[in-house]
Amino acid sequence: MLPTSPILNRRRLLTGTAALGAAATLGLPRMARAQGGLTVGFIYVGPRDDFGYNQAHAEGAAAVKAMAGVTVVEEENVAETVDVVQSMESMINLDGATLLFPTSFGYFNPHVLELAPKYPDVRFQHAAGLWTEGMPTNIGSYFGYIGMGQYLNGIVAGHMSQTKKIGFVAAKPIPQVLLNINSFLLGARAVDPSITCQVIFTGEWSLAVKEAEATNALADAGCDVITCHVDGPKVVMETAAGRGAFICGYHADQTSLAPDKYLTGAEWNWAGVYTGMVQTVLDGGTIGNFVRGGLADGFIKMSPLGSAVSDAARAQFEATKAEIMAGGFAALKGPLATNTGTPILGAGEALVETDIALESMDYLVEGVIGSTS
Repeated sequence: MLPTSPILNRRRLLTGTAALGAAATLGLPRMARAQGGLTVGFIYVGPRDDFGYNQAHAEGAAAVKAMAGVTVVEEENVAETVDVVQSMESMINLDGATLLFPTSFGYFNPHVLELAPKYPDVRFQHAAGLWTEGMPTNIGSYFGYIGMGQYLNGIVAGHMSQTKKIGFVAAKPIPQVLLNINSFLLGARAVDPSITCQVIFTGEWSLAVKEAEATNALADAGCDVITCHVDGPKVVMETAAGRGAFICGYHADQTSLAPDKYLTGAEWNWAGVYTGMVQTVLDGGTIGNFVRGGLADGFIKMSPLGSAVSDAARAQFEATKAEIMAGGFAALKGPLATNTGTPILGAGEALVETDIALESMDYLVEGVIGSTS
């Protein structure tokens, strides 16, 4: 875990300096205030020590801090509202930041899209957004094919489940979450086609009470392997393990929370991604507007396999991981339908991990118990 330390509430500071009439200070040239170096801002929707999404990004930011000529400013617990606009503007106007990483899905539309034209000399690199032609060119979107990690989670889950029922605690039915749910089930069905996956949506990225309730409901339904896509998986992991279920992690390594029950996990590997992007800027280059990568590109990684994982599970896990590393892997293969019976793919058809169609996924596949509405 990252060391816990207070991070300046930049929205409060911006308001305070405005009240003191510091308009002249805010008007100073940004690069002058940066004292000749590059100032980079990271914004998190939750706490940066959450054992999950925000911690993974903060670990990447920590790697950037070690780079020569770079100053890093951070703010945590910034809501997907006008709050993020205030945070970004304070980093630009108070700190001289010219490269921003607003890391939460809901920051993109409308907040980043509306703010970028106001600051054309600032680069806004957003995690999980979908940049398309016609959007401001000083915006970029980046993410990783972490659905492949959930597919590998599913393979191990398929081997370890005795009930043939696995569970998924999810925040919101956005495309990336749906892809993770579907991938987890399809990985398990590569082991046993009779396996089902029950999903419960909490409606929030971080809400401990609902996460605990959902996990207990899955355990009550007989799910004996549980994973999640919420910002901080700690509650899900500890609750599931406490109910005797095996767990597959997400975002970061949660082995320490329940080492006897932790099977493996799909993790972000942001350190190399962030230092690479920052180095591009330092070298005078431009980061791409649409950046994606997978296991082979170092965007994601897998937690070490736990001691409970069977030899058969290890063998299929490693073999499939090698296929994914080789590129062109497809978790979604036809014939395949949604869990409401609508055809998705015909026989011989497939959607490889890089297919842009996956970024607008709005369905759950056959075998997933739950609804997107």
